[in-house]
Amino acid sequence: MTDVARLAGVSHQTVSRVLNDHPNVKEQTRLRVRAAIAELGYRPNRAARTLVTGRSQLIGVVTLNSTLFGPASLLTAFEQAAAEAGFAVSVASVVNLDRESVTAAIDRHLDQRVAGVVVIAPTVSAGEGLADVPSGVPLVTIDGDPDQTHALVTVDQVAGARAATRHLLAAGHRTVWHVSGPAQWYDAAGRIEGWRQALTEAGAEVPPLMPADWSAAAGYSAGQMLARMPEVTAVFAANDHLALGLLRALYEKGRRVPGDVSVVGFDDVPEAAYFIPPLTTVRPDFAAVAHAGLELLLAQITEPAALPGRVVIEPQLVERDSVG
Repeated sequence: MTDVARLAGVSHQTVSRVLNDHPNVKEQTRLRVRAAIAELGYRPNRAARTLVTGRSQLIGVVTLNSTLFGPASLLTAFEQAAAEAGFAVSVASVVNLDRESVTAAIDRHLDQRVAGVVVIAPTVSAGEGLADVPSGVPLVTIDGDPDQTHALVTVDQVAGARAATRHLLAAGHRTVWHVSGPAQWYDAAGRIEGWRQALTEAGAEVPPLMPADWSAAAGYSAGQMLARMPEVTAVFAANDHLALGLLRALYEKGRRVPGDVSVVGFDDVPEAAYFIPPLTTVRPDFAAVAHAGLELLLAQITEPAALPGRVVIEPQLVERDSVG
């Protein structure tokens, strides 16, 4: 920092103000300091800054080691939101979201003296590990147990599923079948609940649930059964990959979409607009979830006595051509 100050022709304190975005610095001076920083390749010492300020600029994130669209999108969105706020992110990916794995991952983060911890906890087993977090550690869960006492940010899965089911009913279908996600996922449970609520409120028959996982292969398998049933005219798939497999199975069995069967998915993956036909789906706002999670975490960091907050983000129905 002394070298930067000497090259820019300013004091050590002025360099510190520029690094901390202090408002009382002339723009010309700020630009000169930034130029000196770039020329010298200076990087602030985060460990030293932690000793001076008493606050780490590192956030620990625990997430499932998976390429599933939801968790991966949430992690990417959170890393971006943290960077915008001046924080680095340390990610601990676990193969299984069980109590032992989640506890070990959180302990590794605490050993790094992180400012706080975020756990992307979409399964029932992940929530069990949160019981072992020491009191006083800033903690936020994303897509976690809606009944927990920790700070939580989640997508309103029930509202999204209700919107999807109501959309199919409004198109004239007498009932809607559902291909669900894994039972141990909170997302899947919320979507099942929303589907049932919409059918019950409309006075429609609630058909048997078609349990599956999150894969296109599982959607294809369920679709092969549904395609043989002429009474099936509308299907809500718990995610877009299930919907993709379903579309393939219906095509192979000669069931036209949307002529014979209407289909709605959930997630709005980037490819959904290019399925045949383009898929009507429910779009969660992952960026909004990430920013809300970061705000809840920063509130705990700056005010340790703050009560755990709770934010529920409403998803959006995206209408395309798969509903008739």
